[in-house]
Amino acid sequence: MKKKLYQRSIELTNGPVTSGLIKHFAQSRLSRKAIPGYIKTYKIDMADVDGNVNSFPTLHDFFIRQLKKDRRPMSEQAVVSPVDAKVEIAGDLDDNIHFLVKGQQYSLEDLLGSAELADFYRGGKYIVLYLSPADYHRIHSPVDGTVLKQYVLGKKSYPVNQAGLQYGKAPISGNYRMITELDSECGRLLMVKVGAMFVNSIELTNFGTSWKKGEEAAYFSFGSTVVLFFERGKVEFSSNVQNGNSVRVGEALAHML
Repeated sequence: MKKKLYQRSIELTNGPVTSGLIKHFAQSRLSRKAIPGYIKTYKIDMADVDGNVNSFPTLHDFFIRQLKKDRRPMSEQAVVSPVDAKVEIAGDLDDNIHFLVKGQQYSLEDLLGSAELADFYRGGKYIVLYLSPADYHRIHSPVDGTVLKQYVLGKKSYPVNQAGLQYGKAPISGNYRMITELDSECGRLLMVKVGAMFVNSIELTNFGTSWKKGEEAAYFSFGSTVVLFFERGKVEFSSNVQNGNSVRVGEALAHML
């Protein structure tokens, strides 16, 4: 019952009008006054930020802020975190190509919109990285690699916070999402960028086909989630990859086998 009530309340409020109002406010000059409160509420470390509280004309500009140079050094391990985030869950894809998040089982085929592509990752590994409103929201390449394909699926988005993942209507595979497949020294991998509630904006900033590890690839306009998938037998997660742990851009996620 609780799950159905939650889903119904989100359906009633998550529409184009509400989304438009939030987006309009966040990008308005008026929203600038909300930045100090935002920093205080989410305890954001301004020592990392390229600029000060007066550098940003709108709340949206602050949300997609850049960091000072060299604040996110790159690990030498094969795969690094593409985002500042919390490890929601890391594990193995089962033989049916399903994965588990907050007690909900997801189909990789539903997420990717392709049975053939999903089958390639059967028996591989996955990691779900959740970005809170406090996090730096630019997305970087986790590897040196070549872009094999990139496409978008979905329209509306459920929240991807704790309640959303537990009670939402399969938000990871149902939300607006941008899927990038890369070929790298550790095999093929998928980076799925999942839109958040209300504003589905995932802005691509790297339009090239050759990505360098740590290079910026895109950004979220609101808090969201990145899910990485690896083919079978190519990588092992690093010791710091534990459910609930925080990771930052450039920190080790996995090494080659």
